[in-house]
Amino acid sequence: MSIAKAASLRQLATFHAVARLGSVSLAADELHLSQSAVSIQIASLEASAGAPLVLRTGRGLRLTEAGNVLHGYAERLLALWAEASDEMATFLGDFSGTLRIGAVSSAEYWLPRVLVSFVNQNSKVKIKLHVANRDEIVRSLAGQEIDIAVMGQPPGELKVVSAAFARNPVAFLAAPHHPLMRKPHLKMASMAEVPLLVRERGSGSRTTAERLYKEAGIRMLVGAELSSNEAIKQMCAAGFGAAYLSLHTCMLELKAGLLKIVPMANNPVERQWFVVRVAAKPVPQVTIAFEQFLRDVGQREIDKLLPPNGLADPGPALAR
Repeated sequence: MSIAKAASLRQLATFHAVARLGSVSLAADELHLSQSAVSIQIASLEASAGAPLVLRTGRGLRLTEAGNVLHGYAERLLALWAEASDEMATFLGDFSGTLRIGAVSSAEYWLPRVLVSFVNQNSKVKIKLHVANRDEIVRSLAGQEIDIAVMGQPPGELKVVSAAFARNPVAFLAAPHHPLMRKPHLKMASMAEVPLLVRERGSGSRTTAERLYKEAGIRMLVGAELSSNEAIKQMCAAGFGAAYLSLHTCMLELKAGLLKIVPMANNPVERQWFVVRVAAKPVPQVTIAFEQFLRDVGQREIDKLLPPNGLADPGPALAR
């Protein structure tokens, strides 16, 4: 008899728990069943499959080759069933399920609090947040590892649906005692003489900084390449060099006077935060709901986190 006709979703869920936990007793505890009930369901599933799925060894349980194959399918089937259950709940006006969201690292300073605001309004929603540089977030979107992303610029290499929802001021920064801060009427050309603290290649801020230097016809002097905005802020505040960052990453440092905006025309540059999803891929209703939430109240939610006097006033056009 075909496993599709004989096996039940309950049996697959039990097998998945045993395979994941490596123990009948642990699976029984998680599923609130007796150990004998778990064993009976596994035996029934093995009879339907026509092959042993689990081997008992002195060290516990391990899956057979057939068990490994079925475990992969069970995982996908159960995830799809959970997604179907979540989607059905939305017809009752009750958003649930998991919001699989990615964000560039400069958004991690404000996005978690915005997610909390969303969950406070939708208490059954779970969050799975992946923070990485821009290139990795784009790959995660393309690979369907996440359903939606927050970034400073929509990717040109993917067909996406995107919407700007908030301002994203980005600026050259330096320590208050840095020599740049004592030079009036700075122009972009002055930055060629200053070591710049940069993120790794693939970061959105690194790509934008490289473009600004290229447009100005000057060479970017890399003082250090660092994998985190925190490290850049600390080295910048210590006077090692200048940095080019979203001001949302350093709200506390600006408020405390540890970092200052370099006195240069059009510094900061006002950019936008975008919410992005792949155009051709269906996404759960909870994803659409969060996208609309960002469009409706994203700017207001971010503004709640700013210092009382804001971050900075944008200046005139960037001087070369």
